[in-house]
Amino acid sequence: MLALRLTRAARPAVQLRRLLVAAASAGTGLLLLSSLGHALAHPEAADAAALRLAWCAAPLAATVYLALAVARTDPGTRPRPGLSAVGLGPARLMAVSALTTALSCSLGSLLALLVFLHLRGDLTGLPFDGAAAGLLAAGLPLPVPAAATLLTVLPVTATAAVAVALRPRDPRPPVRVPRRFGRFGAAGGSAGKETFGAYGRFGTRLPQAPGDGRTDAPGDRRTATTALLEAEGDPPAPENAPEPPAPDTDADSPAGLPWGVALVTAGLAAQAYAGRSAPVPVLTVLLGWLLTGTGLVLAGPGLTHLCGRLLQAGRPGALRLLAGRGLMAEAARIGRPLGVVCAVASAGCALTALSGGPAPAFGPLSALGALVVGGATFATLLTAAVEARQYRAGSTAALLRLGARPTLLRGAAALRAAVLPALFGPLVLAIAALSALPLSR
Repeated sequence: MLALRLTRAARPAVQLRRLLVAAASAGTGLLLLSSLGHALAHPEAADAAALRLAWCAAPLAATVYLALAVARTDPGTRPRPGLSAVGLGPARLMAVSALTTALSCSLGSLLALLVFLHLRGDLTGLPFDGAAAGLLAAGLPLPVPAAATLLTVLPVTATAAVAVALRPRDPRPPVRVPRRFGRFGAAGGSAGKETFGAYGRFGTRLPQAPGDGRTDAPGDRRTATTALLEAEGDPPAPENAPEPPAPDTDADSPAGLPWGVALVTAGLAAQAYAGRSAPVPVLTVLLGWLLTGTGLVLAGPGLTHLCGRLLQAGRPGALRLLAGRGLMAEAARIGRPLGVVCAVASAGCALTALSGGPAPAFGPLSALGALVVGGATFATLLTAAVEARQYRAGSTAALLRLGARPTLLRGAAALRAAVLPALFGPLVLAIAALSALPLSR
């Protein structure tokens, strides 16, 4: 009930993102049901039906990725002060996000089932003069358990992904205490090393009373040290003083760029090797595309960070400095969705070049799959940009309080949006050309 109330009370932008998840789920569900219809119409071609079902993994993954991005940007399920007192802790909010994702994906699956039954003619007769009768096995009985199983794959997968990604975590990193050893490997030992000459420095060891064989307590040693430092005009830090804040690591360079470049190189090498054979091995080509796409996803944050550094090259002004630092801070958040978009775009350009013409050479189901994958990945990128804007709201408000002009902030956002296609666009075209060159010979 709480998930339904939060879903109904959301803003129009949030509802639009949930409708995008439902639309992508409907397209993926229709593709899954069409593979079932092809298997019913051609029972002798089991390999072709299995291949069609395997191709549905790409739109399935793209839809799950979109659902996860939408769940992360949902403002209604974000932890806020005071919610734990009324029973809405992090675990409860995670459950609400998972239920909202399940509702959106289930709505899309139900819509896919209605469209599938309508195209088969099970509801009001065959539409479009029976054009889809051969693709969807019209006139044959539909196995209800198989259809229900295919339609529940996407909601269950998306809900599980959201629950795992948004699970409550301890914000404090675990403290690793190194194991110390005493003399000759015995367990224990002193808390720290004593350097040469530290025995009598700053009162660490006070003179013992005559006839007393005991050493001073740690509190007494600290009192003596404190008194000596205060006498010298250098007061010590308090015992329970807070540790200095850790340096900001948001602008550190992501570590996936070398691995991404290596995987892209390996994928292009596999495709070049496949192009030398007279019967082109399909598995080698698919492996090459998979390696190339994975490399682009891994290299996306590093390339985004590189864009931020290039914006600050030379003697940057306030505009370039603000835009470059923003890209470096958001590299990990928008870099991976941008890498996914580049992988999909390069694969689409390579397939278009191999087909020798535009998209009409593909069938209606292939066009639907390309639309679902491309639309879901682009919507994920836009959702990641919205998430980055939400996390940047505090910094933007602070800059406005300090006197920054709104035109400067808008100019920095426009510069960030313009520099990314300038780097990733030629990269996508080059990778698509190198992928299609060995196979087009």
